[in-house]
Amino acid sequence: MAEQHEHQTATDTPAEPLRVVGEEPDTSRGTVQPITVVGNPVLHRACRTVTEFDSTLAELVDDMFVSMYAAEGVGLAANQIGVDARVFVYDCPDDEGVRHVGHIVNPELEELHASHRQLDESPEGCLSVPGAYADLARPDYAAVIGSDKDGNKIRVEGTGFFARCLQHETDHLNGYLYIDRLSKRDRKDALRQMAESTPKYETVPND
Repeated sequence: MAEQHEHQTATDTPAEPLRVVGEEPDTSRGTVQPITVVGNPVLHRACRTVTEFDSTLAELVDDMFVSMYAAEGVGLAANQIGVDARVFVYDCPDDEGVRHVGHIVNPELEELHASHRQLDESPEGCLSVPGAYADLARPDYAAVIGSDKDGNKIRVEGTGFFARCLQHETDHLNGYLYIDRLSKRDRKDALRQMAESTPKYETVPND
């Protein structure tokens, strides 16, 4: 997921220092990978469930963190670097200025009761649709259950922009981009924005 759009104000510098939830990754590990973009088949199908919690998975998580930071994103799914696996990483603020850092393997969004379903319509962007933003309504709270890279069960919840990130990245692993949730007109506009922009990070050209 891309950083917040410049017109959003939710992450203006708070009066107090940011509180961090989660553990910052060791960025001395990992190799930066190019980002796959809309049209690449790996982005348009559901990713496979991870069954091996081993060194290969740990290396993937390391690669994903450094690739996300290199692209200046706040979330990244494995298929965005061409890997067919249900994993995403994040380093994302919520609307209260709390920074959330971590990863989750085989994530599943918890169903929200209708009484807790408050929609927030805000601009959303994606590293796989570089340079484009569009308003999209999503619930302002989300909770995801899954595992960490060692196979321990975890639950991650968030509000505001972080809730949007959790939903956005889970969508990726189910084979959906945020532009798939837009009207035909808004999707066309997002693709136009992408075509008129130059990515600030390395991408994988589509054949």
